[in-house]
Amino acid sequence: MIKTLLRDATLINRNQIKKVDILIEGDRISKIDTNIDSDNAIVIDCEGKWVIPGIIDDQVHFREPGLTHKANIATESAAAAAGGVTSFMEMPNTKPPAVTQDELEKKYISASQTSTVNYSFFMGATNDNLDEVLKTNPENVCGVKIFMGSSTGNMLVDNEATLNELFSKVKMLIATHCEDEATIRGNLAIAKEEFGEDIPIEMHPVIRNTEGCYKSSSMAIKMAKRYGTRLHILHISTAKEIDLFVNNLPIREKNITAEVCVHHLFFDESYYKTLGNKVKCNPAIKKASDKTALFQGLINGYFDVIATDHAPHTIEEKSKPYMGAPSGLPLVQHSLTLMLDFYHKGLLPIEFIVDKMCHAPAELFRIKDRGYIDEGKFADLVIVDPNKEWTIDKSNIEYKCGWSPLEGFKFKGKVTSTMCNGKWVYENESLTKTLAGERLLFNYQ
Repeated sequence: MIKTLLRDATLINRNQIKKVDILIEGDRISKIDTNIDSDNAIVIDCEGKWVIPGIIDDQVHFREPGLTHKANIATESAAAAAGGVTSFMEMPNTKPPAVTQDELEKKYISASQTSTVNYSFFMGATNDNLDEVLKTNPENVCGVKIFMGSSTGNMLVDNEATLNELFSKVKMLIATHCEDEATIRGNLAIAKEEFGEDIPIEMHPVIRNTEGCYKSSSMAIKMAKRYGTRLHILHISTAKEIDLFVNNLPIREKNITAEVCVHHLFFDESYYKTLGNKVKCNPAIKKASDKTALFQGLINGYFDVIATDHAPHTIEEKSKPYMGAPSGLPLVQHSLTLMLDFYHKGLLPIEFIVDKMCHAPAELFRIKDRGYIDEGKFADLVIVDPNKEWTIDKSNIEYKCGWSPLEGFKFKGKVTSTMCNGKWVYENESLTKTLAGERLLFNYQ
């Protein structure tokens, strides 16, 4: 059995910062203490480095099957490892979509053969697949995804009777994309009247506006309260929606939870002028006042987890005019980078960042033995050089699409190594090409 000893690590875990040694034996953390005997262990000097739990990203789009010219499980899970993400939960809007148990299982089989890091896949809901949805096993599938507003793919659930059935009968976590489709279509029609087919990108947050988000989110919450549904609303993007959630309960006691994504915390509508379709996403990046409110909402506990909604497209697709350019940003490699930027600006403590990106997703989804650096848990951990200054450019981007909206941005703080299940998947700032990923399991009850 391989033994690895992380010597003199600055451990950030469970809202504490302390200097320790960490011993890993096989795929588990066996001991955390000072001055651990290094007998028969590979010793890694972590002096001056942070060691944090592997990040758990609860919302990514890896495009496999059917859209693999943009990305696939192999490429994007490797990019995740380079960013310190050791577990991901992937969305069902692929081609074909994961809306049957057979298609869902095909994704798990593919990941078992190609994923660098740990994985789970959402089962997708449609207007007519309730029987398939109800077959989903909550112990080895992260949840059921409902698009209450269209996105990439054709998975819009807009039948109110179907929504009532899903919310009343599904006995596991439901994750929702909330934008009201009728509102979006109405706004788009108005924009077309003014601009024809040559709609400027600056209209994106006007077309996919606050009212559309709030109408859909509030309806989802109303239904969840009616039926006692376990509801998780993804990528909140507006100040108005914050009051729909509560901050006075522990995450394990919340029946309704919310996610905020890194791009809605970092960008605002001023970036449309310089980045154009590169920051076109659904729900849209909105006003600076929304960004400020979302950040404060995160600090105040209204958002339970931080994620990416990683959604890559080719640069050729993104270079089309607004109406033809798909929505989505590649982000899974750089989520911690963005959050470290807030840390270095004195806006967030690192313990808080670790809680929202590592501990809280494990608690919210009841993931077995992950999300913490504790004795006996899986050895999913990340070594970070908090002082390394670097610039994001094409030479260090691991996404298959080969670009990032953050190209040219300078940051401080970088992942240097990532371990998944006791194996180095990213070491000394290079991918090891080790496939260490395992299927996530859940303590649902």
